[in-house]
Parts: sequence; structure tokens; C-alpha cells
Amino acid sequence: NPVTAIKDAQALPKVKAKVAHHKAMHWKDVPAFYADLKTRKAMAAKALMFTCLAGSRTSEVLGLRWEEVDFEERVWTCPAERMKTSEEHRVPLTDEMLEILEPLKAMLSGYVFEGRKRHKPLSNMSMLMLLRRMKIEGVTVHGFRSTFRDWAGEVANVPREVAEKSLAHSVGSDVERAYARSDLLEKRRGLMARWSDFVSGSSRNVVKLG
Repeated sequence: NPVTAIKDAQALPKVKAKVAHHKAMHWKDVPAFYADLKTRKAMAAKALMFTCLAGSRTSEVLGLRWEEVDFEERVWTCPAERMKTSEEHRVPLTDEMLEILEPLKAMLSGYVFEGRKRHKPLSNMSMLMLLRRMKIEGVTVHGFRSTFRDWAGEVANVPREVAEKSLAHSVGSDVERAYARSDLLEKRRGLMARWSDFVSGSSRNVVKLG
């Protein structure tokens, strides 16, 4: 086979696939965007608000079930099977996030963000379509993770590992991760509180970064 011979000889230049980055909103524009979201009653708006505050992926938020939320400890634990890293991830819940969740209890649904069908989650396109209806162009839902990361680095100025852990990213070498026994929850709680206050224009979450 001549094609195999050419391939084995490595005669052709290698073409590297370009990484497609998700388009993100600038962090300075998020408070005004969030204020607009708060005026909307659609479930997609509630889910998008929560997604912005949590720095989570679309699938993680839309699959959120009530048993994953510990209101007393103010923590949402996303199970490993729904995480890209296949590792359980804890998200500290701020006052603003709890304000979104509390009224939704009355729906008595299996999913926090219920879609059009009873006991079924919102469509994975629901939040993106909401952005389009709001005339928000050139921005993706996933891009809000990048927005949060930019803010954490430029404004909050927190250690890299705290910001990366907030996004459920792996930090360090395989050896470092093997010895990392903490998910830095309390340090991340302070960071998420500051982010929540910035996004919502509030000052309710008085938590110092430790």
C-alpha cells in the first residue's frame, strides 16, 4: 500500500489540530449581564445564574439533583460519574447560590433545574439559547468558567491551585496529585464568596480568603 509506505516514512508534515477555546464574556461585563438574568423567570435563567456563580460545566449543573446539596454545610457535591475528571467535586454554596436554589424546592422535582418534562432536567441547549435570545453574541455557557478564571487571577489574586481547584482542574504532576489530600474547600469558599458578591453586586458573603 503506497499510503502506508508514505506514512511509515513520515514524509508528510504533521498537522496539529487547533484547540477550540470557548468564547468568554469579559469579567467586567458579568455584573450587568447577571442583573439582566435576575429579571427573568425562565428556568434556563436560574440555571445560567447558578452556572455563572459555581464555575461549573453545563452537564454538571443540569444534572444537579437535590440529594447532592447539603444546605446545612452549604456544599454541593457533584458525583464522579458526572465530572469530566471522573472525580467527586465539592462546590461551596454562597448566599446568592442558595437564594437561587431555595425557591426551587417547591417544585418537588428530582432535578433542581427541571425542564419542560416532569422530573427531567433542562435541555443542554437551554442556556445557550437563552444567551441568543438575550442578544449576547460571541459568548458560550462554558466560557463563563474562563471568565471566572480570569477574574480570579486578575482581581482576586489567589494562588493558582485554589483557582484551578474551583474549576475542578487537576493541578501539579501525578506525584503531587497523589499526595494532595485536600480539595481546599475552605479556601475555595472564600474565593467563591468574593466572586458571588462581585457578580451579584452584593456584599453579603463576608468570608476572608485563608
